[in-house]
Amino acid sequence: MSGRVLQLVIHYDGTDFSGWQVQPDARTVQGTLESVLARLCGAPVRVTGAGRTDAGVHARGQAAGVEVPPHWTPDRLRHVLNAQLPGDVYVAAAHEMHPEFHARYSATSRRYSYTVGVDETARSPFRQRWEWPVPKPIDSDALAWCATALLGEHQFFGFAVRGTAPESDDHRCEVRLARWRAVPGGLVFDVEANRFLHHMVRFLVGTMIEVATHQRQREEFAALIAAASNDEVSPPAPACGLCLEQVTYPPALYRTA
Repeated sequence: MSGRVLQLVIHYDGTDFSGWQVQPDARTVQGTLESVLARLCGAPVRVTGAGRTDAGVHARGQAAGVEVPPHWTPDRLRHVLNAQLPGDVYVAAAHEMHPEFHARYSATSRRYSYTVGVDETARSPFRQRWEWPVPKPIDSDALAWCATALLGEHQFFGFAVRGTAPESDDHRCEVRLARWRAVPGGLVFDVEANRFLHHMVRFLVGTMIEVATHQRQREEFAALIAAASNDEVSPPAPACGLCLEQVTYPPALYRTA
């Protein structure tokens, strides 16, 4: 099919999805979008995501690439999609892109947030869908120290699921933003990098929280940044607190009016 190449910016509540990627007999975000687009376009439409979020992970800025018939302008497609998608998926924006655009490989950075609930009401079912309740006292100075240690380029073997990347992959990521900030009732970790490894943010948060609750030492966290394996990493933080916030592309890939 030769048509318009579009980028869709997607919000979704990942709670009731088995992740982004299409799976047999499972409800996924990609599968939901492809099903609706196939009905609208009268033929299968491949939806390529910027990243494959896991089951339970949310998004406020997932980017997806699609090619649709020329009569589907970005605004019209967005409007009709939102009328037919289920309530836990929403297309926040649609942009026409140049043909060389690829949702995954054209991205120059991705930004995630992770929310930790620290007050008593973090255990409320209305918050546990979006936050990780941590009832123990948290050392904010330790969190800040860990975040600063992440900045720059490192090989993140210590914070990645073993065997999910090709053997030739050097696991090198350039972390451009890493900070903890206070919000009402909790803390949010913001992190941006040129790429992320499988479970990387959740491993980072799980380990930082153990440092900040004095279950681990700062030196152990520093050693993991330089480690050649994930043997000593803490358990990953739950998926519910993680949200894909933004994917960035070169401005030259956007078609202007």
